[in-house]
Amino acid sequence: MKMNLPNKLTILRVCMIPFFVLFMLTKLGGPANPWIALVIFALASLTDMLDGKIARKYNMITNFGKFMDPLADKLLVCSALICFVALGRLPAWGVIVIISREFIISGFRLVASDRGVVIAASYWGKFKTVSQMILTMLLILHFDLPVWHVLETVFFWIALALTVISLVDYIYKNRSVLAEGAA
Repeated sequence: MKMNLPNKLTILRVCMIPFFVLFMLTKLGGPANPWIALVIFALASLTDMLDGKIARKYNMITNFGKFMDPLADKLLVCSALICFVALGRLPAWGVIVIISREFIISGFRLVASDRGVVIAASYWGKFKTVSQMILTMLLILHFDLPVWHVLETVFFWIALALTVISLVDYIYKNRSVLAEGAA
């Protein structure tokens, strides 16, 4: 199987995750660790934006990409969130809510796909993603400043609220997918 550029970018994103986790949870890079982790996270996030744009623009959409791209995104975000729990920067219950939403939506999309229905990303889901990215960058740097801690807390609650809102929005808009006997 020949890999196209968008799929290579998706695989690159997955390969970056262990390095991100390494610099988040060890002292390998010394005081540069948060900056190295931030660069890795930013580059991985950039590959997410690029692979989709390239795939759509040049008609390079593949089944592999449809499956792996959202999975790579979830692996990146979930890895970061779990690191923040390990570092004491986020409460485990909040991370469980966010990760649970990702599993629920993934399962929901599988059921929809099995019925020939494609569930597109909604604005709520996009807002949720942006808020999680901002939260992640704040928590990676985690400056010991009162204003920084307030920003982290505000973005945690925004990300959590948008996580729940986007879940309810997806399920409500696509509730027919869950109806028994739906075709």
